[in-house]
Amino acid sequence: MTITASRTLATTHRELHDGWAVRSVAGPVPAEVAAAGPVPATVPGSVHTDLLAAGLIVDPYLDDHEALLGWIGRSDWEYATTFGWSPDGHDRHDLVFDGLDTVADVTLNGTTVGSTANMHRSYRFDVRELLVDGDNELVVRFAAPVPYADRQSLLLGYRPQVNHHPFNAMRKMACSFGWDWGPDTATSGIWRPVRLESWSVARIAQARVHASVTPLTTLGEDGQDDRQGGSPAGRVAVHVELDRAVHDDGLVVTAAVAGSRVEVEVPASSATADVVVEVPHVDLWWPRGYGDQPLYDVDVTLRSGDGELGSRASRVGFRTAALELEPDDDGTSFRFVVNGVPVWVKGANWIPDDAFPHRVTRERYAARIDQAVAANLNLLRVWGGGIYESDDFYDLCDERGVLTWQDFLFACAAYAEEEPLRSEVEAEVRENVSRLGHHASLVLWNGSNENIWGFHDWSWQKRLDGRTWGLGYYTELFPQVVAELDPDCSYTPSSPWSGSLDVHPNAPRHGSMHEWELWNRQDWPHYRDTVPRFMAEFGWQGPPTWSTLTRAVSDDPLTPESPGMLVHQKAMQGNDKLTDGLVAHVPLPDGMEDWHWAMSWNQATAVSTAIEHYRSWGPRCMGAVVWQLNDCWPVTSWAAVDGDGHAKPLLHALRHAYADRLLTVQPRGEHGELVVAVVNDTAERWHGDLVVRRARYDGVEREVTTIAVDVPARTTTTVPVPPEVAAPGDATSELLVASLGHESATWFYAEPRDSALRAPALHVEVSSTPDGARVRVTTDTLVRGLSLLVDKVHPDAEVDEMLVDLLAGESATFHVTAPVPLDRSALASPRVLRCVNQIVSRGRGTR
Repeated sequence: MTITASRTLATTHRELHDGWAVRSVAGPVPAEVAAAGPVPATVPGSVHTDLLAAGLIVDPYLDDHEALLGWIGRSDWEYATTFGWSPDGHDRHDLVFDGLDTVADVTLNGTTVGSTANMHRSYRFDVRELLVDGDNELVVRFAAPVPYADRQSLLLGYRPQVNHHPFNAMRKMACSFGWDWGPDTATSGIWRPVRLESWSVARIAQARVHASVTPLTTLGEDGQDDRQGGSPAGRVAVHVELDRAVHDDGLVVTAAVAGSRVEVEVPASSATADVVVEVPHVDLWWPRGYGDQPLYDVDVTLRSGDGELGSRASRVGFRTAALELEPDDDGTSFRFVVNGVPVWVKGANWIPDDAFPHRVTRERYAARIDQAVAANLNLLRVWGGGIYESDDFYDLCDERGVLTWQDFLFACAAYAEEEPLRSEVEAEVRENVSRLGHHASLVLWNGSNENIWGFHDWSWQKRLDGRTWGLGYYTELFPQVVAELDPDCSYTPSSPWSGSLDVHPNAPRHGSMHEWELWNRQDWPHYRDTVPRFMAEFGWQGPPTWSTLTRAVSDDPLTPESPGMLVHQKAMQGNDKLTDGLVAHVPLPDGMEDWHWAMSWNQATAVSTAIEHYRSWGPRCMGAVVWQLNDCWPVTSWAAVDGDGHAKPLLHALRHAYADRLLTVQPRGEHGELVVAVVNDTAERWHGDLVVRRARYDGVEREVTTIAVDVPARTTTTVPVPPEVAAPGDATSELLVASLGHESATWFYAEPRDSALRAPALHVEVSSTPDGARVRVTTDTLVRGLSLLVDKVHPDAEVDEMLVDLLAGESATFHVTAPVPLDRSALASPRVLRCVNQIVSRGRGTR
């Protein structure tokens, strides 16, 4: 074919991120802000962060500032920039916004090119007739989100939800209106990149990539193909959709993977192409702990004649993955199977890592996911009140072998199924399934968070009075879109999900479950009362680390109920629940630092109690997804990593409870007879002598037994403790210790407050190291929960271990890293070197 040179120009992408300014145009804007006029704006960005950078507002994350800034979400804002342009020979010029938050009118050189009403999708506008040679003015005017949500609620009709704003009436990040862990920071802005794309002849509008492998029914346990004696074969199917500027040119689409390359001609009458690349030998992608994570580049190019018009690049991993919900003797299973191997899910829920998600960089995603990996997690669930996570998030999970499930963005509310909402919903779902479906880590699309449960149990039916509430999305639209665009990925209509609308959505014996009765009304030992098939949400609150707390809250005096502390406690009756969940275990401290440590320890102990219980019941229970890994600002919450990115004691508890090899002592049966659960989540058998001994707090051994165990790979074995070993002589001053190789577990017969726990005489040795310090601690009596709160010495200091139980005469060594030399005496200070004994002994001293 013969074409002119001007029509073989490759697509160019020009970012339009410079020269922006933002100004208020309507609403209850303070006079000093209005008088300031346009201020420099960062794109991607938001109104809040731009005003903060300009010094016009206080930081909404500090003290009680959040309430002072509510006017921002009730005001209209205008972003404007000017960019130069000259004709370059291209046929088409598209203005592309990857994300606008949320209700906006876009004008170029005074002409409206489009309007938007959805934060969760991108927009493309043909502006070839509007560009001028020279300066071009681009303006984006945002309508105030709070009154818009109110108006849409009236238009669509009231639907129940859990907030003080009707977030369910518009397609904006739900938690931007506040949540029980997040601030009310409804903002506006160009929150993802914007660019000018110039192209000729045709462009790749979409390249949907799907990787598959030889059916694994013939693979051995090591994932190798027994028929070939080598690695399995792979296949990459690429579905390409084109935009054409002209229709009289034949085009060629090429896909290349791992040295294999296939070309397909696209006739002038067509705007789609399907390319299938066979790869003779591939290495399988596995979740972390199950194997390696090889990834393969997929390059898709579009050519016309001898000229390349555009390309797309992605990475895939070859694996099979399925969620199995099958009837069995215990109810209905809920287990993930990857490459034919059932995976015990060690998970956490993920929320936006910042209330202003444009601030989350790839480096920040990497730091947070690395914390998850360090805590032995193998799955992150992206919760439905946030965002469809970024490509960076999913790329990093692919690389690290962290499985992901992505909720569709419907959480704790009823949603209208009528226009104009329905079209927006379908558009965002189609775009994001297409964008994310190729990722090896993605194993589940989930229709909603708690919405079917809410309809069933939260009095929605009466309040809805016959209105639609989203069921059609969850049971019809979403599964149809997933089947079309990501056909090998599993789908569930909601979480929790029992597997059928005919079974209660939160039935423990069926499918996935959420457990909030413990935090809300009971106490954490009662986690052991229920054996779920899969626990998708559960958790316990605790404060942020001390350095984060004191950076964000400047109350003087600082107390659990001082004004700033209450602003940073979003849960309903949160402080009361913290207290109710503590006092059965240790006395309620009077001092703030003791309160902070006691609540931190209790959070970690509550969650680890639940996880160890669930793991001890494998394979009947096949996973736990704790609420939650991360925070979006400094707050008392359920998170393991606080809003400044610092690990709370809970993160260390997760690392212990999610270890590949775990010993845990558990009560069983009507009378609570003790067993040791030996949990082996490795590919090798775990065998040896299990030693179970009962000892006094001063270290004197009372009874001991040795039991030979041989636990196959990926299985759990429970070993009864002989009655003469299990029964204490004095419950207040004895404990049970089980050990197998390097792993150990403890069982305490009495709560700390009811025990003979006393203040220990600790011998502490601190020595400097090239990157921090080493702290060795030896005790003369039982010490529970020994921890170093090193952020009190330096906010960026980290320690490799926390929550250590030591018997009399035993030692523990902590390795501390920090960006600067640390005060060695401070590391040995009792306000930094903490244990449960301190809380108990001080509590006794006040009575």
